[in-house]
Amino acid sequence: MLIRIATRKSALALWQANHVAAALGKLSEVDAVELVPLSTRGDETLDRSLQEIGGKGLFIKELEVAMDDGRADIAVHSMKDVPAEMPADFCVAAVLKRGTPADALVGRDGVTLPDLPANARIGSSSLRRQAQLRMLRPDLVIEPLRGNINTRLEKLDTGEFDAIVLAAAGLERLGLQHRISQEFTTDEMLPAAAQGVIGIECLADRAELRHVVAKLNHEATEQTTHAERAIARILQASCQSPVAALASSSGGKMTLIALVALPDGSRSLRDDISGASDDAAMLGEHLATRLLEQGARELLDIAGSLHG
Repeated sequence: MLIRIATRKSALALWQANHVAAALGKLSEVDAVELVPLSTRGDETLDRSLQEIGGKGLFIKELEVAMDDGRADIAVHSMKDVPAEMPADFCVAAVLKRGTPADALVGRDGVTLPDLPANARIGSSSLRRQAQLRMLRPDLVIEPLRGNINTRLEKLDTGEFDAIVLAAAGLERLGLQHRISQEFTTDEMLPAAAQGVIGIECLADRAELRHVVAKLNHEATEQTTHAERAIARILQASCQSPVAALASSSGGKMTLIALVALPDGSRSLRDDISGASDDAAMLGEHLATRLLEQGARELLDIAGSLHG
């Protein structure tokens, strides 16, 4: 079997695609693996926020088109970029073992958040990160930051910002973990749903392909991913909404924490739930429902009106 992987062209996307290719290449059913690098509208449009141009789903649309018209068989994604509601014809055939879910501060000269000067300039376009940064340091001046990891680091190094916030897993995968000044704890900053997870998408009707790809699936990561993505699905939150979720699983038990906040950090809701890991999606649904009962819809509507 030949498997063609649709991927974005960024260094991180290519690392992830090659990582999946290497794992697939070890399977007896796979004769060869090829990469099909594609440019997406999300990568090309850097002068406007993701909220303005349609959300992070723009990073995967072209990859789905390539699978649909037969140019590619699977696509490899950072699961935090995949909308909670997927097109009916597609599915996530497997998720790999999760990397570090945490967010990381990358400061000039290794500076940490407590040591940043008053009114320091922080680069981040994520409303989720903005909200939690302002909850920690209301004085910070947070400005938009788009582009791939190397572009963002370059903007930091040339003095546009005092610090930026990136996913720790992305830095680690590119061998840039030495740039991390501070890895945030879950008390300081909850990550996006499925942050640090690599997912493999394919057409739902490709039964033989799904069977082969499923051999790469990591069950514990699949469970935490289901729980966290259920939060976003029930809250009808996009990948750019100020919503955070993190599940942890051990010994058949799961704990799930979620947060909804206003981007300015002035109001937030945080709650958690525990139960059986096998009930992962249901736990996420129950926790999201509790957040809605506490007023999450109002916060998300306000955030949407301000940043929609």
